[in-house]
Amino acid sequence: MHIGRILRQKLEEEGKTVTWLAVELGCHRTNVYHLFAKYSIDTQMLQRLCLILNYNFFLLYEKEVADKIK
Repeated sequence: MHIGRILRQKLEEEGKTVTWLAVELGCHRTNVYHLFAKYSIDTQMLQRLCLILNYNFFLLYEKEVADKIK
C-alpha cells in the first residue's frame, strides 16, 4: 500500500487542492507533494491528515493486516 498515492486520491475525491492542504498543515505546498511520494507516513502526520480530511487512513492499514493474517 502506497499511502502517499492514497492521500492524493482522497484529496482529489474531496475536491480539495494541494494549496488547501498545505494551508491546513501549515507548510509549503512542495511538502504536500513530498507526502504524495512517500510509501509510508509518520503516524503523527497521518493522524493530522485524518483529522484534516475527515477520513480514517488507519483503517486501510487495519484491512491490509487482516488480509495478510488470513
